[in-house]
Amino acid sequence: MNKQNARSGKKLIIAIVVILLALILFRAATVITKPGEYRVIRQFGRIVRVDTTEDHPYGLGFKIPFIQSDTSISKKLMLYDLAASDVMTSDKKSMISDCFVLWRIEDPVKFIQKLSGSTQNAESRISSNVYNALKNVISSLTQEEVISGRDGELADLLTESLGTNLGSYGIKVEKIETKMLDLPNENKDAVYTRMISERNNIAASYTAQGEQKAQEIKNDTDEQTTVILAQAQKTADTTVAEGEAEYMRILSQAYNDEAKADFYSFVRQLDAVKATLRNGNNTIVLDKDSPIARLFYQIN
Repeated sequence: MNKQNARSGKKLIIAIVVILLALILFRAATVITKPGEYRVIRQFGRIVRVDTTEDHPYGLGFKIPFIQSDTSISKKLMLYDLAASDVMTSDKKSMISDCFVLWRIEDPVKFIQKLSGSTQNAESRISSNVYNALKNVISSLTQEEVISGRDGELADLLTESLGTNLGSYGIKVEKIETKMLDLPNENKDAVYTRMISERNNIAASYTAQGEQKAQEIKNDTDEQTTVILAQAQKTADTTVAEGEAEYMRILSQAYNDEAKADFYSFVRQLDAVKATLRNGNNTIVLDKDSPIARLFYQIN
């Protein structure tokens, strides 16, 4: 009975040891890749593959235990704040630049081979390349162009100038932004005063040109208005004259015999009497020889 218990105990211990060894072996063979990182698998120091969550949707991969090793490299967007530096414009004016860079590791193999996988080494390369790009861009612009381009144009020029210079190191610069791009304190007042004066001169020139153009338009409009009014008056006078001529022609046709002429004379005399008897006046005094008196004599 004791021998059976001893055998059972040994089997249990062996089973536990086997399970523990299996767990240790499984853990040593497991590669867990998290979002936002590259998992670099090495064999005797040589990179054999790079795992991402796109390669293993659940983040679980495998390697050869005790022969292969794995390390993590970030694939997230990183920020590097460059030290402020002096730069010179094309018109030989000194300016102070303070930039920061948004960058990421695009190729972890190149990053490890060229920069030993060191973020510090990467930032040193970025600093050198960005400063050269900054110097080249600023040196091609005047001080006025640099100041007026701080709304984003300068950042685009810097990013374009940098290009893919850092691609050979497995690095991609997403954006270069300028926190400060200003004049040395001793030059600010003089430069801003000059720029304000130049802008005022330009504004005055534009105003004068606008006023001259407005006066030309006004003169042209007045001239056109005068011509149009004269033509309209001429047309109106012609129309009135034609209307009066037509009126006289119609009257001439209407009263072209003696009977019609007498009737027309009779109607005109009645109109004259009617015009006289206004405002409550119902009395009229006439000379016996007047046409109106003769009208009443004829009625009687």
